[in-house]
Amino acid sequence: MYKMLIINPGSTSTKVAYFEDATMLSEKQIRHNTEELSVFDNVADQFRLRMETIDAWIDSLRIKTDSLSAVIGRGAPLCPLEGGAYAINEKMLQDLQTARFSNHASNLGAIIADCLSKRYNVPSLISDPITVDNFSDIARVSGVPEILRKSRVHALNIKEVCRREAEKIGKQFEELSFIAVHMGGGISVASVQNSKIIDVNDALLGMGPFSPDRAGALPVGGLVELCYSGEFSKDEMIAKLSKKSGLQAYLGTADLQEAEKLIDDGDEKALLYFNAMAYQIAKEIGAASVVLQGSFESIILTGGMAHSTRLVNEISKYVSSLGEIIVLPGELEMEALASAGLRYLKGEETLKEYIGTA
Repeated sequence: MYKMLIINPGSTSTKVAYFEDATMLSEKQIRHNTEELSVFDNVADQFRLRMETIDAWIDSLRIKTDSLSAVIGRGAPLCPLEGGAYAINEKMLQDLQTARFSNHASNLGAIIADCLSKRYNVPSLISDPITVDNFSDIARVSGVPEILRKSRVHALNIKEVCRREAEKIGKQFEELSFIAVHMGGGISVASVQNSKIIDVNDALLGMGPFSPDRAGALPVGGLVELCYSGEFSKDEMIAKLSKKSGLQAYLGTADLQEAEKLIDDGDEKALLYFNAMAYQIAKEIGAASVVLQGSFESIILTGGMAHSTRLVNEISKYVSSLGEIIVLPGELEMEALASAGLRYLKGEETLKEYIGTA
């Protein structure tokens, strides 16, 4: 039996879990004091503060820590990587501690996992961070030589739901293709072929459908005018497009349930923008089907917003003719990390080495 600790840091909390093989025996979302966290300019400097609460949780498990098999951390933004699991090494830790690619809470995933692995003398790893990149050269072309299309995607959850669907139909993930749509604060619409994400919109900034708080793709002329209006600095513009757009800008809320309540109360504006988001998601699914030349097993809708029957039905109106629609709501991040650890421990997957070449 393999025993694993899973570490998944967020901006104001850290999700932790204890697995024995594929069974989760304990899970906790540890909340952190936002005022205490805010004093740290570099997220990596929150390490000791977060470790204190994680250590208290580990003590509460009352397990024999000398029987642990591995510690798995959430992967952070790194240089573009092949998909799969990576051993946590000094180069990775250096890039995370210096916030080389992003000053993101998930930087602490590998840092904390490394600390625990050295304490308990077990391996540590990450799997499928958001910078997983299996784009072909043709997929990188933007139309402007100075700009390359980037792969930034909810890879962890997307690949886990595809694996589960492959297992359900009794085939190997590596043999199949899917369109996988992660719908949360950001929206990733991915073309998945033979276990690799070969194309996807940039779920953070600049491509695909708008989301509860992100702008998605925009008419270029209007964007240029806005950038040069003198109203916004560069940082303010980035914040506007990545945190203050979408439903938040149109309706004053990024909460999908609140948006649906407005609709139920007869708010026609809320209905328009809700349906516009579904419309844009459906258009991106159509684009993903073209990348796969129409050959795929199913369209998988996942993420927190997949709990919304109204949203799923509205998207389905447009894309049901393309193929079977599978709804797997929620985020399976902890389960995905445990699955990656289990594949490694069973010898089914070899850990890759992080080189850190951008």
